[in-house]
Amino acid sequence: MKNLFIVASFIMLSAFTFPTDNSIHGFKVKSIEGKTIDFSSFKGKKILVVNTASKCGYTPQYDALQKVYTTYQDKLVIVGFPANNFGGQEPGSDGEIQEFCKARFGVTFPLASKVSVKGDDMAPIYKWLTSKAQNGVLDAEIKWNFGKFLLDENGKLLQYFPSNVKPDSEEILKYIK
Repeated sequence: MKNLFIVASFIMLSAFTFPTDNSIHGFKVKSIEGKTIDFSSFKGKKILVVNTASKCGYTPQYDALQKVYTTYQDKLVIVGFPANNFGGQEPGSDGEIQEFCKARFGVTFPLASKVSVKGDDMAPIYKWLTSKAQNGVLDAEIKWNFGKFLLDENGKLLQYFPSNVKPDSEEILKYIK
C-alpha cells in the first residue's frame, strides 16, 4: 500500500512543474479543457490568480473579472482555479464549470482544472502562492472562494486580496493601470 501511495504521489507531482526562481512562470497546470496552462507564456504581463466557485455569494465577481480581463488583456492575464474547498460551492465537473462560466458570465480568461487550494491535497501552485518560504514575499491564508493573488510581469508575487476585494476595485486596479 505504501508503494502505491508513493507511485500515486509521484504521478500527481509529475503533472506539475515547479518554479526554481521564486517566479510563478515555472508552473504548468492542467486547463479546464484538458490542455496545459504554461505560466511562462505570461511573461511580461501581470497575472491575477483567483480561486473560484460557481455556487458562492462571490460568484458574481466572474463578471468583474471578465471586464477587467477584457479591458487590460494587453498587460494582464487572469487565471481562475475552480475549487470545492469552501462549503462545497464548486461541486461540478470541469465541463460543467466551463459551461457555467461561459454561459452565465461570458468568461474568456483561462480556467484551470478544478484543484484544492488548501489542506493536505493543496495544489502545488497554491502551496507556492500561500507560502513565503516558497514565493519569497508573503504568507497567505485562503479563507474563502475568490481570493486573489496578483503577480508582476516577472512572475513575482505582489499582493494577496481576500474574497471581499472586488476584481475591479481601485485596490487592485492601481497595480494594473
